[in-house]
Amino acid sequence: MRSILKLMAVIAMLWPAIAVAQNATGNLQVLIKQTNNQPVPFASVELRKASDQTLVKGAFANENGHASFNNISKGSYIIKVSAMGYTLKTSEAFSLPEKKEVEIILDHDSKQLKEVSINTSRPFVQRSEGKLLVNVDATASNAGSTVLEVLEKSPGVMVDRNGGISLQGKNSVLVMIDGKQTYLSGAELNALLSSMNASQVNQIELITSPSAKYDANGNAGIINIKTKKNSQEGINGSLQIGGGKGKNYRNNNSAQLNYRKGKINAFANYAFNYNTNFMDIYADRSYFDNTNQSHLEQPSYLSSYAYIQTLKTGLDVFASERSTVGFTLQGTLINRSNKNHATALWLDKNNALDSLIYTTGNAPLKLRNGGVNLYSRHKLNNKGEIGFDIDFLKYRNKSNQYFNNSRNDDIMVYERQSRGEIPSKLNIFSAKTDYTYPLKTGKVETGVKFSNINADNFASYELNNNGIWVTDFNKTNHFVYKETISSAYGSFDQKSDKLSYQLGLRIENTHYSANQLGNEQKAPSGFSKNYFNVFPSGYISYNADSSHNFTLTFSRRIDRPPYQKLNPFVLIINKYTVQKGNPDFMPQRTWNFELSHTLSQFLTTTLSYSLTKDYFSQIFINEPDDILVYTDGNVGKAHNYGIGLTLQLKPFSWWDATIQSNFNHKRLNNYNKLQFKSNINQLHTSMNSQFKLSKTWNADLSGFYTTKARNDLQELLYPNGQVSAGLSKSIFKNAGSIKLALRDIFYTQAMEGLTTFPNAQEYFRWQSDSRIAVITFSYRFGKALKPTKRSNGSASEEMNRAGN
Repeated sequence: MRSILKLMAVIAMLWPAIAVAQNATGNLQVLIKQTNNQPVPFASVELRKASDQTLVKGAFANENGHASFNNISKGSYIIKVSAMGYTLKTSEAFSLPEKKEVEIILDHDSKQLKEVSINTSRPFVQRSEGKLLVNVDATASNAGSTVLEVLEKSPGVMVDRNGGISLQGKNSVLVMIDGKQTYLSGAELNALLSSMNASQVNQIELITSPSAKYDANGNAGIINIKTKKNSQEGINGSLQIGGGKGKNYRNNNSAQLNYRKGKINAFANYAFNYNTNFMDIYADRSYFDNTNQSHLEQPSYLSSYAYIQTLKTGLDVFASERSTVGFTLQGTLINRSNKNHATALWLDKNNALDSLIYTTGNAPLKLRNGGVNLYSRHKLNNKGEIGFDIDFLKYRNKSNQYFNNSRNDDIMVYERQSRGEIPSKLNIFSAKTDYTYPLKTGKVETGVKFSNINADNFASYELNNNGIWVTDFNKTNHFVYKETISSAYGSFDQKSDKLSYQLGLRIENTHYSANQLGNEQKAPSGFSKNYFNVFPSGYISYNADSSHNFTLTFSRRIDRPPYQKLNPFVLIINKYTVQKGNPDFMPQRTWNFELSHTLSQFLTTTLSYSLTKDYFSQIFINEPDDILVYTDGNVGKAHNYGIGLTLQLKPFSWWDATIQSNFNHKRLNNYNKLQFKSNINQLHTSMNSQFKLSKTWNADLSGFYTTKARNDLQELLYPNGQVSAGLSKSIFKNAGSIKLALRDIFYTQAMEGLTTFPNAQEYFRWQSDSRIAVITFSYRFGKALKPTKRSNGSASEEMNRAGN
């Protein structure tokens, strides 16, 4: 396998030197308009040969309806343009280099949407302007899936057992929904994405090198989940209903409704999901000393169910041809129940039972959040565009815990109970303004942003003392956190026939203060910090000819700890395992470099390197009474070397395939307490095949496989993967569809690994209800018109750090 990978890498990198390049002699500008002379943004534009309509290049129009093709070989071509709500348009044949500009005028589709096919074939993966675009509806196996399950199948994306998401072998990804962060991290972000139905999502953007316009947060880049939007004339909407069964039942339902007339556009999106799940966990912890060895086996079974409701509604007012104002209201309600049954078996060096402890637990969670976004966009007399955003968000989270530990053997008989009440409040205010000034062959962008965060977390713990509940002052705490971030950015883009580049700079100043208010037995404490950072970014891209493109990108980025992980709280996992926050948790800063080569629409090869200082990692510490504490902190430096290959194939007219592999060599070292070092070579490969069986039948087959991997200094993950399949049928004259999806067919997606800590190690295996069959029904109705571009809001960097 290693020899094959090395050979593929060598061939891919040498291919440009041995390929016979055609003479690139022409550049083409394409402008897409409506019949009223207004631009059509984000249309799909294809440049094809006039002789046989072979695809030469594809692109997406920008927000002004412009698309460009550079360094095209001499010949005769046509342009094909498609956009939602418009009829497909094909240009007359033209010749390059004689032709310099093509204007395409699209006609609104006058038919009712029920007569328009919703089964338009799109590739699962597309590339556009430095982004990898994943079209969620392109594969039937995504039907009834959650957003997290779709991410797991996306090229270069990995999800670990703690809910952490990595991109191209690098962790700490900034996750956004419609340009806004989720304000959740770790397990809570995992729970939210697990509750979102994939039918709500149109596209997922994977951005490994964000520009200065984006917040600097996110070591590995950005994952932007773009939900579906329906802004067509009159009353329009869609409905999705789905149910699935593995060992447990789930359902995912959503509806979108839109009304547009004249200068008013109003919309509402609602989703209701019910999920049941389980987690079967086995852990075997081995303790070592100079004379003997003992084991602690911990089989556990966690069951859960959750009711999740989300609502997003808003209004756009087109005040004039140059000005748009509007607002968005959004809210989420989550009620989740978690029950735990665990056993702790102490075994001596001969594997004889020494003691046996049973633990039962209950941890219900209630999450309420709501937000308001106010925005405006103004065009300034053809001299640019300015936008304003203000966001107000409130999160209310209430989590309760109850644990009962019991022992009954020849040595000891006891029963101990503990409980905790952990409410938290989070208030966020964010405001930003962005300005874009167009140049003849480029643009200048600049902007400023301010955000203020206030978090209030109170944790009350009690112990049962002979039937009387008394306060546990060792764990009870009240943590108050305040943070302000002020930032400004500027970037310059320039494009020419063969060369394009962008240079950007973002500056951010962060100040935060935290206070642990203490209790009757613990004195209060506090700390505050202020730091200033500069984040350069940019790219340079060279089109050698119509087939070969080389791009070099660089960026410096930061990851700030989630708010809750700064709180020195104590979370009881079982009698011998607890989790703690870390008030000394510092930000990590990363330099990223990437060189890529693209050969037509066939092969993309990337070489990457990143250096992270104060690397984020879970840390495992032994404490007296055989207690294992795991927390999060900084562990020195991390070096990550990577090579990636992406193949987009079409073996037959009815078969499209995308294959991506990412190989990473990681070196993690210099944990200041353990002087612990670890290296790993890991490979992650994903595959997706789409099959067009007939005009109304489609199928797909997808899967991924990951070799041994490491995201944390002390934790090694064993290989895992899965295979999924789907089948779809268009009905009601292509206005509806029925889809059947089978996920993790061979039930191989278990999380398994080994954790190493001083004088001990722990083997673990997690198995969830991942093998499931889902059937969904979708239906759309209404009259088509062009989609409205909405604001992404200003509160973007803060959302991912809110925590539980």
